[in-house]
Amino acid sequence: MAFAGVSIIANGVLQDGSSRNAGAACGYHLLVVEGHNGLQQCIMSRAFTVGGHRWCIYYYPGGRCQEDAGFISLHICLYEQMETTADPVRAQFDFSLVDETDQQESARIHGNKIFEFRGYSLHGNDRFMTSEDLTKWRNRKDNDNSLFAIRCDVLVQNPTWNTSPFILVPPPDMPRNFTDFLLAGEGTDVVFRVGDESFPAHRCVLAARSKVFRASFFGPMKEGTSTTAAAVQIDDMDAAVFKALLGFIYGDSLPVPTQDENEGVLLQHLLVAADRYDIPRLKAMCETKLCDHIKVSTVATIMALADQHGCDGLKKTCYQYLRCPANLNAVMATDGFDLLYRSYPALMKDMMLAMLRPK
Repeated sequence: MAFAGVSIIANGVLQDGSSRNAGAACGYHLLVVEGHNGLQQCIMSRAFTVGGHRWCIYYYPGGRCQEDAGFISLHICLYEQMETTADPVRAQFDFSLVDETDQQESARIHGNKIFEFRGYSLHGNDRFMTSEDLTKWRNRKDNDNSLFAIRCDVLVQNPTWNTSPFILVPPPDMPRNFTDFLLAGEGTDVVFRVGDESFPAHRCVLAARSKVFRASFFGPMKEGTSTTAAAVQIDDMDAAVFKALLGFIYGDSLPVPTQDENEGVLLQHLLVAADRYDIPRLKAMCETKLCDHIKVSTVATIMALADQHGCDGLKKTCYQYLRCPANLNAVMATDGFDLLYRSYPALMKDMMLAMLRPK
């Protein structure tokens, strides 16, 4: 196994570490945790490369959901975008605690199950071990009770690393070039006014990425073809959402995952914007990332949003979350559930039917 770097978490904060390209189909990354006790929020490791693909580790110190409370949950994520038609990345992985003897082992993957990963998809172990068992393990190893390390081994079945080690091919830079072009303000021919902010842009780029923009600028109802910058007023969208929309149109990327409330709200509004401007890839990416924001306080809102905008996968993920009795009982006590019950009777019926079906 090739070494693919280390991530250090101290008191809930990701510190400076190292990220390496393992340069092979198999590799391992170390996640060092200091100050585990009292942590609850999910923390993401640094991205690392194995088998030509970028990965990261999601560390849930208090369990991924309520039914796993008291356990450490560990998941590995394919940290890259993939077209919906691309073949999945097939890989095996294993998590293990590290001590001095473990350093001598070349591989830590046990079992033969192969998982399929697509862009930003997660697989892992919801019940890696309890906090109590971790304390016992550290005491047996005479470790500092505030410090331990987890090793994540990855074996990619269909690696795509560069087979010519003497030739360095730069990564695709078209999104970066377009983003720089936008930020420089060169050649802009349309200005969007959103709230108190103005956003210059290029009609050709917008039309290439959105059928709605194409029809608006170049269709029968076009708003004009003048070479001078036209002004378009948008009154029903927040400036931060429109800025993120433009960021995706030019750079084909979403904001960096933070797992906080603000990101979840932004993703919801961005999904609405993607549906409004007919940008399927952005809509699917928002839908995928919103799955990680499903919890007691948000599931009702996200489920209603998924129903309104035809996001069947997101809606089914909400149903799956509510299959856990503890989650369902907690959600039923919220105002959001009462509003959902009164305003979306068809959705509630669909939810109940889905929960009655076998898993």
